[in-house]
Order: sequence, then structure tokens, then C-alpha cells
Amino acid sequence: MQHSFDLHLHTFFSRDAVHSPEAMIAAAKKRGLSGIAITDHDTCEGVEYLRRKGLIRDDGEAVDGFLIIPGVEVSTQEGHLLCLGTTLPYMKRKPAIEVITAIHERGGIAVAPHAYDRFRAGIREEVLNDLDLAAIETFNAAVSMKRFNIHASNYAARRGLARTAASDAHHAAAVGISSTSYELPTLSQPALLTAIARGGISSENYLSFSQSMQKNIGNWFRIFNKKPNLLSAFAGTYF
Repeated sequence: MQHSFDLHLHTFFSRDAVHSPEAMIAAAKKRGLSGIAITDHDTCEGVEYLRRKGLIRDDGEAVDGFLIIPGVEVSTQEGHLLCLGTTLPYMKRKPAIEVITAIHERGGIAVAPHAYDRFRAGIREEVLNDLDLAAIETFNAAVSMKRFNIHASNYAARRGLARTAASDAHHAAAVGISSTSYELPTLSQPALLTAIARGGISSENYLSFSQSMQKNIGNWFRIFNKKPNLLSAFAGTYF
């Protein structure tokens, strides 16, 4: 059965994003997606929050017909790198090769997001060449210049890498603007991770002007983007 996913988005656990995990999930369901990946910047707090709420299962199965993939967008020494299918300890500014080793040790896969986008910490080609990637994000809806997506697509073709398309949403209205569809035997994390490496069918749309402005305002004024006090939800474990 065909299932569509947004594999790169941010909740308010990222300092430059504004909406709750629940709001992002609701937006994805409204778009008709089968699931999303939670890829907050350098933190897995959102993933752990959803685990506590029972919305992410340890066995990787969907909850009420919707699959949430644990992940994180790591700000490596050389640029941003998506970890999908697992969580990581804090690894900001660690070498990308070291981060990928940690991802694989935990059973996850690595995807290079907005590669070539030098304005958004895209990893340079000479570094990409040495990375064991499952896929490359060849369409990022929030890319700063469209030619960076073209460069990423050309690179994927040269290396024979699978491709993904994603929204990189930082607010609910952008969730699912771009997505990738896969034929899956079951709606589960193991099935999806295997399918990502094989490649899927992309739905490619850029953020609208208003959506781009909302994202940029979040970047410029991130000091004001503060998540609610979730201390009680975590029972003191993560704060």
C-alpha cells in the first residue's frame, strides 16, 4: 500500500519553530499523510515527549494508523544531517562521520538535508562523498535558492542515492507541503526505513511567500519562540 510521509519537520522543541508536536501531527493528518519524522534541531525532547504520550511505540508500529518516526537534525561540524529511526545523545558540532556512526549503531539511517544550501548549513559535496548516507534530500520546500535542490538532485543521480522530498516545516501550515510516498508492506518504522533507502515518489512544492516569511520570522526572532512549561509531562527527567 502507498503511504506518504513528511520526513523533515520541526516542533517547538526547536528554538526556531513555533507549534507543538500535536499541532504538527494534526496538520499532517489533515494533509492525508500516513506519518511524519520529528527532526528537531539538536534535541530529541520532542520524540521523548511523544513516547510518553504513547504516540511513538518502541516496537516501531503505527499508533491509530499514523506513524511517527523518531529523529533529530544534527548540526554537525560540517553542516546539518538528519538522523531517522532513532534518537541520539547531544552531538552538536561533532564530525558528520562520527554522527553517522552513532546513527547506524542505534539502527537508524542518515539523510543529508538541503545539501549545497550554504545559507542553511548544507553539507558540502567534498564531505558528502565520504558519508554513508541512505538518501539525500533532493527537494527541500524551504531551500534558500531553488538551484540548491537541483544540485542535490544531480548529486544523488551521480552517486545512485535514494531521494527524499520534505517540507522542513517550522510551523503547522507548512507540514506536508512536500512529501515522499513509499509502497510499504506494513505501516511500520522498519518497513519505512528500508523503503527510504530504496527510494520513493516525491511530491514537490515550495513554501508560499507567507509560509516562508513565517519561517524566517521564527529564525530571526527565535528568542521569543518558547515552548510551554512541560516539566510535568517529563516528570523531571529531562529538565
